[in-house]
Amino acid sequence: MNISLITELPAWWILICFLLGVLYALVLYRHDHTFDGIHRWLRTFLFVIRSLAVSILAILLLTPLIKTFIREKEKPVIIIAQDNSESIILNKDSAFYRKDYKTSVDALVSALNDKFDVRTISWGDKISDKIDYSYNEKQTDFSSLQNQMSVRYGNRNVGAVIIASDGLYNRGSSPLYNFDLKVPVYTIALGDTTVQKDVLISRINFNKVVYSGNTFPVEIMVSARQSSGERTKLTLMQDSATLFSRDITISGNRFSQLIPITLEAKKTGLLHYKIKVSSVSGEMTFLNNESEIYIEVLESKQKILIVGNAPHPDLGALKLGIESSQNYSVKVILAGETEQLRDYNLVILHNLPSLTHPIGDLLAQIKSSKTPAWFIVGTQTSNSLFNNSGTGLIINGNGDKMNSVLPIVSSNFSRFTVSDEMKRMMPLFPPLTSPFGDYKQTANNSVLLVQQIGNVTTDQPLQIFNESGITRMGVLCGEGLWRWRLSDYAENGSYNVYNEWLLKSVQNLSVKENRTHFRLINKNSFAENEPVTFDAEVYNDNYELINTPEVNISLVNPSNKTFPYTFSKTEKGYTLNAGYLPAGQYKYKATVNNGGKMYQAGGELSVTALQVEQIETVADHQLLYALSQKSGGEMFYPNQTAELAKKLLARDDIKTVTYSHYKLRDLVDWKLIFFIVLGLLTMEWFLRKRAGGY
Repeated sequence: MNISLITELPAWWILICFLLGVLYALVLYRHDHTFDGIHRWLRTFLFVIRSLAVSILAILLLTPLIKTFIREKEKPVIIIAQDNSESIILNKDSAFYRKDYKTSVDALVSALNDKFDVRTISWGDKISDKIDYSYNEKQTDFSSLQNQMSVRYGNRNVGAVIIASDGLYNRGSSPLYNFDLKVPVYTIALGDTTVQKDVLISRINFNKVVYSGNTFPVEIMVSARQSSGERTKLTLMQDSATLFSRDITISGNRFSQLIPITLEAKKTGLLHYKIKVSSVSGEMTFLNNESEIYIEVLESKQKILIVGNAPHPDLGALKLGIESSQNYSVKVILAGETEQLRDYNLVILHNLPSLTHPIGDLLAQIKSSKTPAWFIVGTQTSNSLFNNSGTGLIINGNGDKMNSVLPIVSSNFSRFTVSDEMKRMMPLFPPLTSPFGDYKQTANNSVLLVQQIGNVTTDQPLQIFNESGITRMGVLCGEGLWRWRLSDYAENGSYNVYNEWLLKSVQNLSVKENRTHFRLINKNSFAENEPVTFDAEVYNDNYELINTPEVNISLVNPSNKTFPYTFSKTEKGYTLNAGYLPAGQYKYKATVNNGGKMYQAGGELSVTALQVEQIETVADHQLLYALSQKSGGEMFYPNQTAELAKKLLARDDIKTVTYSHYKLRDLVDWKLIFFIVLGLLTMEWFLRKRAGGY
């Protein structure tokens, strides 16, 4: 470590400081008659002390810096990623993986700790920094593992990755095509490759939402292994009533049969169906013999009308995103075509109104029918016509000039819950083309997205929801949504973030206000590894959003046990995260005392059990071997962890890295300077006291 003193001021300034110190001490020396006639050596010594003390204080006023050259060594990081999914223990060696295997991993960590910085990760459908060997994760996602390792250790000296898994995955993409960490990957092959006797429900195809009076299909895939000649029975039940049953004769040791069933939606609400195949003797597990599904029966679909100024790829991106939910049907037309708005729950106006299509009649229909409207402003929108549309937003600027703006989720938005993934991903989407100008809000708006221009996050809104009237209105100040959809798929392999943003925006706008003072906003189906969430809105007598009263909700589980919760208040609404709930059908009832009147809302929701880990129980060691070979690593078995440690310790390409850098610090922060000045002043006080100067 090398230390040097630097300052941005010329050296002659430092010389002046020393001269000031000497001058100050000389003045005191000539006028201090305390020691006249005696102790002249003492007066000289005090002169030196005063000169040094004053000079040091003067120099400190110049804010000099200490420049330190530092060399740091970083050990290679070895990451041990343990598969914590349920499939690991679905074999005859389950006791080994719960007890003895932990000892082997601990010994591996101990053997590597001296030379490497060993970090452990437990993974399945979630990531944890601690391996708990509980094997309770409901899904296995190699893509999530890679993303987390890249985020956590992307700038570290990673030497190798050790993945302990059975090679089975049921979420995300294949690690052979997606796993690229630029370091050798060693694998520990867990699980059992022996094909065991098993009869199971391997897949169920069904629509989560259907409509009253319609028939709908349910397709059930029954599979069997090592059970040739056995007989089983498939049964489908709604509550306690058997709706379908069929005897199945298993032919072959790798048997699969797809059985279609047609059901009728006779009543609305959340319907619960239980599907079961009878067991055969000698099965390895009975966990995959049963499955449950929940289907929501609605009165009718909500209808969305998209009106475009001209053909545009955004129109297709909007239609595909909205129709990803079974709750909506979408029709796309161009300006100039006629449609009865009373048949629709929401109208989306893309690049309208424009100079070529002022749509005065359409805007009048929206106002008279109180149909919710969502304006998407773009390059073809006329600012002057848009400003007269009563959206609660005015854009003052030259309509020919555009900005490329990135979306940033506002921290003050409270109309609905925004997931952490959406907050993270939205700024990474490509920029929208937005009108340049001054944005002025003329109503009580709720801002979901604000504009980031370049590296500057502005306070100008990108997406708003107008809360001032009975009819809901929204504005998105930019076009180019088709790029968002493609970017989401390129980054995540799905459209989940884009669809979440779009569907929540549509859901919030598409419900016509019925002048209720209390609204509960939630979905009715959750997976068991997904937190159950609710949003709520309370309105006063002027139908303005408030959040002063307390909102309570009670959840009733399948055993009729009640769990009370209280909503947390946001800026203008309420939210509740009830956490992870066991699989089953729940009833809920929310209440609020608003102005002395009690309001309530209720319904049903389902938490569906995830059984994908029980579907495939034969370990895929070939995938682990291929992954290791592709990256320059090797595959080992659980009883070979000592050999794995030796192999890593013997590699000479996994080395400690030395980093060199400079560190600047203010000299005034250096404690030694303080004690030097304090010592000089103390010495002067002591000598003067001793000589009788005080």
